[in-house]
Amino acid sequence: MLRSVLPHPTLSAFLLLMWLLLNNTVASGHVVLGAVLALCIPLLTRRFWPETGRSGSWKAIPGYLGTLFLDIVVSNLSVARTTLSRNLDVRPGYVRVPLELRDGFAITILACTVSLTPGTVSVDLSGDQHSLLVHCLDLDDPDALVATIKQRYERPLREIFPC
Repeated sequence: MLRSVLPHPTLSAFLLLMWLLLNNTVASGHVVLGAVLALCIPLLTRRFWPETGRSGSWKAIPGYLGTLFLDIVVSNLSVARTTLSRNLDVRPGYVRVPLELRDGFAITILACTVSLTPGTVSVDLSGDQHSLLVHCLDLDDPDALVATIKQRYERPLREIFPC
């Protein structure tokens, strides 16, 4: 019953929050309009969502976001140091990361996470969705990069989205 009216409650809450943040107000008119949009958009786009992802451990989300935030800051500093140095000695390269994730939404989050951390970008997902091709600005050790992505990002996502 509730799913027919509110198919994606998290998306609805996110849309309302973003509406209020973008308008920089919590005036009653904006709250009402934001709530209407937050209810209607998921209903109108429901057929484009192939499936609703199963959620696992919500407790893993704060740790995942904390790790992501820390890695974004650290890698921003590293990329800034690399690009501002007089000796631009970088070794760009590609690495294929084998995936244990099977949920399409979780794979999308992993690919976005890799692209959010400066110095790396997700390039391609294999046709069978079992590996992700990642480009790295300065690739010292491909195996270490794969291990880092799997440990710091994929493992928590497997807890959040059980596959």
